[in-house]
Amino acid sequence: MDGAQATMVVKLGYRGGAYSGFAEQKDPAIRTVAGELRRALELILRREVELACAGRTDAGVHALAQYVSLPVSAEECELEGGRIIHALAGITPDDISIRGLYRAAASFSARFDALRRQYRYRIACGETSPVLMQDAVWWLKSVEELDAEAMRQAAQLLLGEHDFKSFCKAASAEGISTMRRLEQLDVARIEEAGEELIAFDVGANAFLHNMVRVLVGTLVEVGRGAHEPAWVLKVLEARDRRAAGQSAPAEGLVLCHVEYPPGALRAWDER
Repeated sequence: MDGAQATMVVKLGYRGGAYSGFAEQKDPAIRTVAGELRRALELILRREVELACAGRTDAGVHALAQYVSLPVSAEECELEGGRIIHALAGITPDDISIRGLYRAAASFSARFDALRRQYRYRIACGETSPVLMQDAVWWLKSVEELDAEAMRQAAQLLLGEHDFKSFCKAASAEGISTMRRLEQLDVARIEEAGEELIAFDVGANAFLHNMVRVLVGTLVEVGRGAHEPAWVLKVLEARDRRAAGQSAPAEGLVLCHVEYPPGALRAWDER
């Protein structure tokens, strides 16, 4: 947007089951989170908008803290934040939740200014179907138990800066750097909404396409006893997607947190 005076940043959550991912597709009939948000913002601002997001989540993936930015004019900077939030909540579907509204410098990008992204992946095991968490976990019906400690040990071997080519969608790795700094990969047994689950908390400066889901699918191979924890180092060294485990299903993954430089975002109505 020419002459932008600031950047509007929308924090939103969504249940990803009904969407073909965050990013808009060429076919406007395909339902996406970005498409729903863009149409709502264009109604409110009465103009076309272009959006940047912190992470382009895949089809079926959920979010608690997705950040989306767009440049705004000096006149739009005077709009009342409460009214914008109320209007967005009223126009967008019920499976999208408007969780905050911020302003940032005109040069700010929700994608390029992000310092760290954090995801959580949840697994339920056993013959008993999850109840309240059913659409937000990978239900391993045929597996009574996973060895969480073995998965934790394997996870620690993957921390640090490495070439994660084995842990991303093969087609997406062509022509790009697959070096990433994995800062967190915790594995723990938890209880949420009355369900006994295993949670994988994953944090990095940036992620490759399907990286979290392939990390989880690979650790599950260790948890099932198919491989010792040290096997993941061989997977890492192979730099070949075929060496890793399966890509865990999308429904268990949630974008939980995005970190920005201190002071980059301030409440929309803060002058």
